[in-house]
Amino acid sequence: MLPAMRKREIVELVSKRGECSVAELAEEMNCSKATIRRDLTNLEERQLIERSHGGAVPATTVGEEQTYGQKEVQNLNGKMAIGERAVEEITENQVVFFDSGSTTMQVAKNVPRERSFLAVTNSPVLALELGKRNDDVKLTGGSLRHETRALTGPSAERFMERTNFDLLFLGTNAIEPSEGLMTPNEDEARLKSLMIENSERVVLVSDGSKLGKQSFVKFADFEDIDVFITDTTLSNDQREPLETADVEIVEGIEQ
Repeated sequence: MLPAMRKREIVELVSKRGECSVAELAEEMNCSKATIRRDLTNLEERQLIERSHGGAVPATTVGEEQTYGQKEVQNLNGKMAIGERAVEEITENQVVFFDSGSTTMQVAKNVPRERSFLAVTNSPVLALELGKRNDDVKLTGGSLRHETRALTGPSAERFMERTNFDLLFLGTNAIEPSEGLMTPNEDEARLKSLMIENSERVVLVSDGSKLGKQSFVKFADFEDIDVFITDTTLSNDQREPLETADVEIVEGIEQ
């Protein structure tokens, strides 16, 4: 296994289990404990995990916001599968907004070169990716949040208030059945609300790790969403509020 792939799997295991020992990781990765210790040191320096006595724990605790780099390596296969399916929603000559995020990045990476549309985003990293496949890409402007690599603030909000979109690929930090969609940051919440308000069709793209989670600020109800694309299969409790809101659910997608 290549070192980069091994480190990505370590982050995923630690995130899923909450804590892993060096011995457990060495057995899972089929490598020596010394190799795992070196990997953990590197991952801690990159703020993707935290070292604990004899192992590692996730880099963030409840209520804290993960960085883009942390989210980028978590459940990557699921996010790639979501991205492959999500681009089917794009049709010719649309104006398509790509929200910032690691899942919407996978949507951007799967955009077919032959499809002509105007791409808009509030993420400089997504703009660079979209620019590889689409000659016409617009950025909202605004102030960069380093945690999520998203542009926010008054300039971004003014841009959103005077523009309209045919299609929005929307990301979220939490999907709570009794509350709706939530995010830790108020500035990003305001911008997400404006995205939804000015979009004809809203496609929520999120892996299963966001289901049942809560965060600081609510920015949308399920009634604001047209389609939900996820890699996991929903439970009845998770599905019911979405179906009540008449959301089209595309679930259980595998890479």
